[in-house]
Amino acid sequence: MWEAAKEYGREPKVYMHWTAGHYETFFDDYHVSIDDAGRIYLNGNLSDILTHTYHRNSGAVGITLNACVGATSSSLGAEAPTAAQIEAMAQAVCAICDGLWLTIDKDHVMTHGEAADNEDGIEPHEAYGPKTTCERWDLEYLGTDESPAFSPWATDGSRGGDVLRGKANWYRNVWKDAEGNE
Repeated sequence: MWEAAKEYGREPKVYMHWTAGHYETFFDDYHVSIDDAGRIYLNGNLSDILTHTYHRNSGAVGITLNACVGATSSSLGAEAPTAAQIEAMAQAVCAICDGLWLTIDKDHVMTHGEAADNEDGIEPHEAYGPKTTCERWDLEYLGTDESPAFSPWATDGSRGGDVLRGKANWYRNVWKDAEGNE
């Protein structure tokens, strides 16, 4: 995975998605899928190149919540992300980033919406995310108290990616403390 990412002049990336499908519907486009109960499913090897994020699949891991069928920017649909899914997503991001020795920040971990708008400064495609065409806006908000509404220009930490990265970093610190590490 590192070699594939280096070919593009970057470190590996982790992209967070939703399927825009049902809780129990799985797609082969993602390395990791999370159902409504927060159960985590692996799809092959993490170094496999899957089709989860337009022009960003090499040297990248795609993680998805099986959720959000019928979502709009004002409603997350009939099968919105569950609390269990959100926590499992953060835990999966933490575990994958630990395994790849990656910092959990926007340079390494992004929602599909953030990646669609090239928010990491890498521009492999024209922007198509929530700040532009809104073609892809996965996890722009989570429907929780921390991330209640679609607000792609928010700087207060309420965007879905900010919340998920914050939770993943929290798990990293808790697990590190539990192991007695500094």
